[in-house]
This record gives sequence, structure tokens and C-alpha cells, in this order.
Amino acid sequence: MLDDLLGRTKLKERIEELEEQVHHLERERDAESERRSDAVAAKQEAERELNRLRDRIADLEGRVEEEGDDEREFRRTETLTGDRRDEVLARLQRVETDREGALTAVVTDEHDVPEAVRAQFGDRTPLVARAAPCVVYADDADLVNVALRPALVPEERVAWSESFDVDESWFRPTGRFAFALVRSDLFALGVYEDSERVSLTGFTTDVKSDHSKGGFSQGRFERIRDGQIRDHVSRCREAIAETDVERRYVAGESTLLGEFDADATASVDATGKPEAALDSAVRDFWSARLFAL
Repeated sequence: MLDDLLGRTKLKERIEELEEQVHHLERERDAESERRSDAVAAKQEAERELNRLRDRIADLEGRVEEEGDDEREFRRTETLTGDRRDEVLARLQRVETDREGALTAVVTDEHDVPEAVRAQFGDRTPLVARAAPCVVYADDADLVNVALRPALVPEERVAWSESFDVDESWFRPTGRFAFALVRSDLFALGVYEDSERVSLTGFTTDVKSDHSKGGFSQGRFERIRDGQIRDHVSRCREAIAETDVERRYVAGESTLLGEFDADATASVDATGKPEAALDSAVRDFWSARLFAL
């Protein structure tokens, strides 16, 4: 009663309201402080990542400029197939040197040439980078300087020995394996013993290739065609999976190769009927590119 007469009741209520506002503002301040702290940390992390990417770009640009300024060219290039490939490999196998006189180096990344290769080739290193992925052969007398890009690139390695490491399985067919050619409308599969084909299967699929302006829309045409290709690829995968072999290689249209689980894949331009196209694809797959350094 006295509080009401003196007007203290309203003052106390106002005090409580103000105290609640103060607590609310304090909570907002604390939350804002935490947000600011998180924002500062995120900004610092973003700045570190930005600096790292800038350094990476500068490094890559430096490599490009370094290689671009180099006017050296390969002494010779050649695509090796069949008997010619085998003869070149045989020559390399016949080379003998003193202990640690022959260098064999597998270069898998053009941007990461091993230091031993850089030391051996010096200002010719950009040529090695251009040939990658490749197997480099060189000797300490500087008589042999060549890079070969094999069908199957092994893991990176560098070794000096008394002879070159010329593993035939990198360059030509060995043992029992399956080789498949896959196009959006064609499939051919051969099982091989070394270079001899012991079985052949294949089929073609009627896939729409031209859109008619009448009948149905472009979108519907593309959906039908995509469905036909998916069904075709599914049949191809099933046929490959049924082969009783340890190694499987797939070649064909680059857009389809990611659909297959294979030991190695390659994009090839093989056309025609299944058997002829398969023979062409096998020849291209097992070719080796020679770069004289």
C-alpha cells in the first residue's frame, strides 16, 4: 500500500524491465563477440588458403614460363607398333654398362620430374616433362637418351644399374587378359593369350544418332538416346565381368571409359565392324610413343 502511495511499485516494475533489457543486451553482446571471433578465425583461414593458392599459381606459372622459354625440340618422335616396337625394346635390353651406368626412371607427372632425372638431363628436363607419363632410359656416357610412353605406365621409380629395366608387360601384351572396345553403339570383346586372340564376342546397339524436327522434342530425343546408351553400357559391363581372366583392359570413347572397372583404359578412335574395330583398338592400345631427347 505504501509503495503504491509513494509510486515505488511502478518504479520497481520499471527497474525489473530495465534489468531484463540489460541481461538481454549482455547476451547479445556475448553472442556477437563469439560470432566476431568465429568470423576473424574464418577470415584468417581464408587468407592462409588464398596465399597458398597464390603461391601455387606463381609456382605453376614459373614452370610454364621456364618450359615455354625453352626452344628445344625432340630430336625425333615415333609411334612404335608390332615388330618395330619389339625391335626397339630388344635393343634397349641389349645395352650393358658398368655398375650403375644405366638409368631407368618412370616419370608419371609432368610437374614432378624426379631430381635424379633433372640432374641427368639438365636443360633438357622440359622435354622429359613433355613426354610424361613415360619411362626414361639414359646412360652415363650420354649415348642413350630416350623416353618411351608405354601402354601401361608403372609406378614412379628411379634406378641406376648395369642395364635398363625393360619390362615387356609395360609395352606389349603378355599372359591371359581380356580386351574390350566400347563405343556408344558397338561392343567387341576379345580374350587373349599374349598377342593371340583366342575368343571374340561382340554386338551392336541401335542408338538414335539424328534428331528429326518432327515427332518429338529435342529433350525427349536426348532422353531416349541417353537411355539406349545406358542399356548398352550395362550389357557391356556384364559381358566383361563374365570373362574368366585376371586382367581387363577397356578402350573406346573417352566419355564412356569411366563407366568400367578395368586395370587400364585408353581413348582410341577405332571404327568399323566389331572384329576390325577391336583389332585396330588393340594395336593402338599397345603402341608405344618414342621421344628422342
